Formats: sequence, C-alpha cells, structure tokens
Amino acid sequence: MNSPVEHVSSIPENPPPGMQPVNGSLKEDSPETGLPPQQPGTKPHAARSMGTEIIGSVQSLLGTVVIAVFVITFIVQAFQIPSPSMENTLLIGDYLLVNKLTYGGGGIGDFFMPYRRVHRGDIIVFHYPLSPAQHFVKRVIGVPGDRLRLINKQVFVNGGPLNEPYAHFTRPADDMFRDNFPRVDMLSGPTPEWWVQMRKLVEDGQLIVPEGNYFVMGDNRDNSYDSRYWGFVPQANIIGRPLVIYWSVQGTGEADPSAPSSAGDKLYRFAYVLTHIHQATRWDRTLRLVK
Repeated sequence: MNSPVEHVSSIPENPPPGMQPVNGSLKEDSPETGLPPQQPGTKPHAARSMGTEIIGSVQSLLGTVVIAVFVITFIVQAFQIPSPSMENTLLIGDYLLVNKLTYGGGGIGDFFMPYRRVHRGDIIVFHYPLSPAQHFVKRVIGVPGDRLRLINKQVFVNGGPLNEPYAHFTRPADDMFRDNFPRVDMLSGPTPEWWVQMRKLVEDGQLIVPEGNYFVMGDNRDNSYDSRYWGFVPQANIIGRPLVIYWSVQGTGEADPSAPSSAGDKLYRFAYVLTHIHQATRWDRTLRLVK
C-alpha cells in the first residue's frame, strides 16, 4: 500500500518551458505576453482579509464599549467632589469611584445578590430629592425608625449621644436651627415642604425617621446643606457608596473651585491642572479608601 504522501502531486524543480507553478499546480504562460497569468482570486482574497480585520476590530471596540457601559451603569461610577460639605473626610477636587452594587435596587435581584442595608455612619452618593439631576454625597446619621435630635451640635440618636470622630466644626454654636435640631418653633431654615413634613414627625423634641428614608448630614457640620434643611433621602434615590479616591487635585489657588464659574474659568483650571499635574495632585490622598 502506498503511503499517503505518495498521493500528493509534486511540482518539478525545473518545469518545462511555458509552464509556471501557480497555487500548487502547473499553468501555461499567457500566449500574448509570455508572462505568467495573474493568479486568480488574489485581490478578492486580500479584500476579504482586510474586511475581516475591520469587522474584528469593530466587534472588539463594541465589546469594550458594552462592557464599559455595563460597568458604569451597574457596578461603579466616577464622581467629583465640588463643595466643602464633607471636609475633612472628602475635599474639593477629590475624584471618587462609587460602588453601585452595595445596597441593591430594591427589586427581586436583591434576594440573590450580596447586598446589605444602609448603616448609620455610611457615606452615600444619592440623587438630591429636590432636584434629582444633581448628585449629593453625605453621611447617614439616621436610619428608618431612629429618633434623633441635635443639642448644641451634639447628635443624639434614640436617646444616646452619637460618637462622631469624623465631624468637623468651624463655628460656635450660635445658630439655633442648625445646632439645635429639630426646631418646630422657628420659621427659618427648611424648605416649606420639609417644614410641613417635619412638624408631623417630631415627638418629644425628637425627629422620627420614617420607613424607607434616611437622615443625612455633611461631616463639615457648620457648612453643610443637608437633611436639616430639605428633608430625608428616599432609599430609591441612593446611588451607592464611595469606594476610593482614585485621584485628588487641588485648585489653582486663584478661585474657589466650588463657586459658579464660566466655561472659560473651567477651561483655565483644566489647562492649569493638565500642565501642572505633578504639583496639583494631592498624592497623599490618591488611591485612599473612603471611610
């Protein structure tokens, strides 16, 4: 029996005149030019190869985009701190990655995922209830069922003082509404809607946090526009919990970055940071976990 190799046609090393090897077989030269004819299918093959590469690149790009959109939508999202309300825990110019899977979305999937409840002391990012397009970051002080009050800036929850090593104070206790909360005998401070709701939830000088809502405050206690002034944060408004400060940049020193600014001001600050990135970066805060 012949071996399989012997069944493959071989090409002579010195083919006869007028014969040239083409694609593993012998073809006659063109009778008009005496030159070997064009190899059939060469250009279409190259075009197909290029088309396949383009399609592969597009598919890879689309896959990357889909993954990025999925991550941003369901897992993590980047935020920037624009105000001093959370100093000294979070500073203006801190850039955060927020874990959007911490608390779940209140659906059926919550029973199958390792979500947890919002705890007192958690820092949360949420849609501002009075303008959901805005994102706020505050610390949870009261959870559903809590009874809370402030006396000379000291927070009391369910009758006992709350230990708050993170709280930052810059002014004396000279604001009766801000520092002694809740005050239903004063007409200054809260929004009208919150004023009406708050009066219904105060018993024995304590504010009762209703089910499905949270009372939040900024760590910069004397300079924070928080639940004292506009009310509770509904569970549905919570986006997630900050994980890490992935970058922190200080301002140019010529203006408060949190103040309203024009497009030109923003462009100037961006150009400044871009050209002074080493000096502008707070390296001691970069990659710091948020607690």
